[in-house]
Amino acid sequence: MAEAVRTKLDDEILPLLQKERFVLLATIDHETKGPNVNAISWVYAVNSTTIRFAVAHKSRIVENIKADPKVNLTFFALGSVYTVSGHAQILEEKMNGPSIHLAKIEIKVDGVRDVMFYGTRIEQEPTYVKTYDAALAEKLDKEVLSALKA
Repeated sequence: MAEAVRTKLDDEILPLLQKERFVLLATIDHETKGPNVNAISWVYAVNSTTIRFAVAHKSRIVENIKADPKVNLTFFALGSVYTVSGHAQILEEKMNGPSIHLAKIEIKVDGVRDVMFYGTRIEQEPTYVKTYDAALAEKLDKEVLSALKA
């Protein structure tokens, strides 16, 4: 039997999306009308029904959302894989605060599903290492998180 779709982030998942995290964002390409998937990390769950994220203001993601606001956000957590479906809205094409030009985008959550195949669990979540100046990366991360919370 298929799992019921939850309409909001639960108390276990919410805090996991309130810090930098590797997630996959799926949009509908504005030219091909096919799927477009990007890895992003600047994500912040404002509450159980609202998630904000930041991407480069000239990103294809911005144009895709302008053309079709349907999105899926997929992430690894709690030994499984979750996908959040929703509708995105561009709040700011160029956010105030960060020292680089980023768009602030908000997702209104329509559904949350555990999409891991039956009888398995994730043993290790993906990790990544920033390959540019560590102090600059930390400064930028703080700027972006602060702007996403505002």
